[in-house]
Amino acid sequence: MRLKPEISSPLASVLLGALTLTALTGLTGCADPSGRPRQGAPDAGASDAAGTVDLGARITGFTDRITQNGHYRVPADSDRRAVTDGVRHLLDGDRAAAERSLAGVGYALRTLADRQDGRRYAEIADATPEGETGRGWGRVYLDLHGPARWSVQVPHPSADQRTEQLGIGLLRGAPGGVLILAGAHRNAADSADADAADVAHRADSVFAAVAAVLADRGLPAVQVHGFADSSLPDRDVVVSPGKGDAGLPAASRLAASLRKRQLRVCEVWRRYCGRLEGRTNVEGDHADGVGAPFLHVEHSRRVRFDDALMAEAVRALTEVVQGWSAGRS
Repeated sequence: MRLKPEISSPLASVLLGALTLTALTGLTGCADPSGRPRQGAPDAGASDAAGTVDLGARITGFTDRITQNGHYRVPADSDRRAVTDGVRHLLDGDRAAAERSLAGVGYALRTLADRQDGRRYAEIADATPEGETGRGWGRVYLDLHGPARWSVQVPHPSADQRTEQLGIGLLRGAPGGVLILAGAHRNAADSADADAADVAHRADSVFAAVAAVLADRGLPAVQVHGFADSSLPDRDVVVSPGKGDAGLPAASRLAASLRKRQLRVCEVWRRYCGRLEGRTNVEGDHADGVGAPFLHVEHSRRVRFDDALMAEAVRALTEVVQGWSAGRS
């Protein structure tokens, strides 16, 4: 099921470029409303000689370049296997094997230290900008301070504006996180198949393959989305455990935390929430098949474009993933 596109306007584009979120919540604003780096401006997301970056700016710089005019190519089975083998090797602590597998498909493994708090992350991404923009397979970030415990998935950056900020805030907010980012707009213009780049509803993507590797290891996941205010005008957030019910305890905790923060919540196990329930999501379907907790969380445009509301949404989500970090379901 395809979710409704958001309605953009010149004013919204200007606001998108102007908004920044506080370092306390681990969020960062977009660099430029056009999605292009500012002329003459330093690249805050660039790595220095020691591999130190502003992780939020680096990720936002990547997602800002994702547009409907971008490119997407469906990966072959061997491509998906090379990336997922790299992820598996890295999770198992074999960096050399991970690098070999990733290099075979034009990906690179980098270690980055976040300037915000010095924490180190592994970045799995295309080795060249040309590869990244030419096929749109996305990136993966892993917290290197201990074993992976949970994941946050951002399947529609650019299309669901500012959802990458939720992913950044969560990755910074709790140990053991893995952030999976799609690399193309869900309606990428040059895709032969109109749905090919919609990774939340296609199992033949690098995004879905990496999510499956993590679910197979029992890692719980939260997938973040955005919806137009007109789709559900009396609600700010829609919380769903996806197709199954393994994520229901966490979904209940999240809904309670959001309500405590004065956000209006639609809980799909209590009432109908329109076309926002996430029941047909392929990552959620796989998680249900292996018994891994999965949350599908939709955020209104009102929440995503209000710094204070976005920060509250991140805090509520962080409470859930902190529980996952501590081993709670």
